[in-house]
Amino acid sequence: MLPRHEKRLRRHKKVRVKIIGTSQIPRLSVFRSAKHVYAQLVNDEKGRTLAMASDLEIKKSKGAKKSAIAKEVGKLIAKKAKEMKVEKILFDRGGYQYHGRVKALAEGAREGGLKF
Repeated sequence: MLPRHEKRLRRHKKVRVKIIGTSQIPRLSVFRSAKHVYAQLVNDEKGRTLAMASDLEIKKSKGAKKSAIAKEVGKLIAKKAKEMKVEKILFDRGGYQYHGRVKALAEGAREGGLKF
């Protein structure tokens, strides 16, 4: 049996085969660890990260839930995308299930004005 991390990487590779970000429609890649959540806009044609956001940039109130923090990260990455005049993205859940913090981040990005 493979460790949990390697299983996630396998799932992520399957998703990445189907999703390719461009400069007009970048890929919103999500990574979550036990403590933090990260999001980045990627142009796969050039292999460049266009923008990045994480919960390390957000002032958190004591006792805030991880999913609420992830939603704020989604709003922050949407704000950075708007500054770059990006309206439409492809969502890459990174091999994680679409629930919890990953779903909250996606909802925050939608509230920020990004279209998936």
